Amino acid sequence: MGGGSSRIRPRPGDGFKMLSRRAILRLGAALPASVSGAGEPGFISLFDGVSLAGWSVREGPQSAFHTRDGAIVVHRSANFPAWLRSDKQYENFDFRGEFFLQGWMDSGIYLHAPLHGRNSWTGFEIKLFHQQEEKPTPYSCGAVFPLIAPRLVKVNNKGEWNSFRILFDWPRLSVWMNGELAQDLDVESHPELRRRLRRGYLGFQSLSYPIRFRNLRIRELPGKEKWEPLFVSAGDIANWVVTEGKPRHEAIGDVLRIEGLGNIGTREVFRDFELNTYVRSSRWHNGGVLFRGVGEGRTRQRYEIQLHNVEGAHFPTGSLYHYKRAIYPRIEDEKWWLMQLVVAGRSVLVRINGETVLEYDSLENIEAGPVELQAHAEGTWTEFKDMRVKRLR
Repeated sequence: MGGGSSRIRPRPGDGFKMLSRRAILRLGAALPASVSGAGEPGFISLFDGVSLAGWSVREGPQSAFHTRDGAIVVHRSANFPAWLRSDKQYENFDFRGEFFLQGWMDSGIYLHAPLHGRNSWTGFEIKLFHQQEEKPTPYSCGAVFPLIAPRLVKVNNKGEWNSFRILFDWPRLSVWMNGELAQDLDVESHPELRRRLRRGYLGFQSLSYPIRFRNLRIRELPGKEKWEPLFVSAGDIANWVVTEGKPRHEAIGDVLRIEGLGNIGTREVFRDFELNTYVRSSRWHNGGVLFRGVGEGRTRQRYEIQLHNVEGAHFPTGSLYHYKRAIYPRIEDEKWWLMQLVVAGRSVLVRINGETVLEYDSLENIEAGPVELQAHAEGTWTEFKDMRVKRLR
């Protein structure tokens, strides 16, 4: 027959469709690991071999990623910051798969990626790069990009598949490339990494090189984090009461919106804690996140992390109002950004989109108080979502 593909001939009455040997081989390659008998107990397939079910394209066109021949493929036309995100978030896990390189190619695997913000700085990125290097750098294949070089580089780049394994069991992060240990890291020992998110999405980065991924599977490990929701869904509005003035606040689905003049606060009080939340505000807004508020009226003592997206302001976003000005962060009006607030003893730390913008260690009031949200300018608004708190003592 023309075309060179022999066919398997079914017996009469079998009812099978005629399939070429090539099609059967493609079908076998497309089967997820849990189906194709990889012998890995506890693993769940993250790719069905034919669709992007379980994944979504973020910050780019839907054509940025597609499937072909049993693999997920990055399209040449979709550049950074487009990325492919898992539908589910993960904390600790054993994540395995394969990626295909041919010539110059550049990409990355995101771990603990945020709902909004800078993936490589709020979560982690394991670099994928074509170059075989004797002296690894923080930009080599297997690096915790762009900070920590791998122990070694073992990569196949001549039209070959490479295997990866990422074991994250906080604080331990271990990475294997083609069976060789490339990273074995205690992330808490690194001053920059220890404040990264401990839970988030998996993802693949687009830099417009047609890198491919297949045989993706994961085994979840026990979680260690204990976060309390302050506002995650509309029903959590019951956690908040007006503490000052006449603010207007409402739950809009999974978003908490506040405007007007005044404060709302949690019913519970917190002394030492870590707060994570996504924030966005209208132009020229003015407000804040307050903590350790004790007393009433003019005798009330508390601290405020300013929310005021004006670079030239006396105290811009992230500042400890009245005490210390923050480094102006990388945020934009009406776009979501991640805020991390850590209060411990006499110290306070603020991170915005993965960058530390404030550190202060001379707090005088160490009494517990509610977490409060302030609206301080009529005609503007501030919104919060996925707001969680972790008690530190």
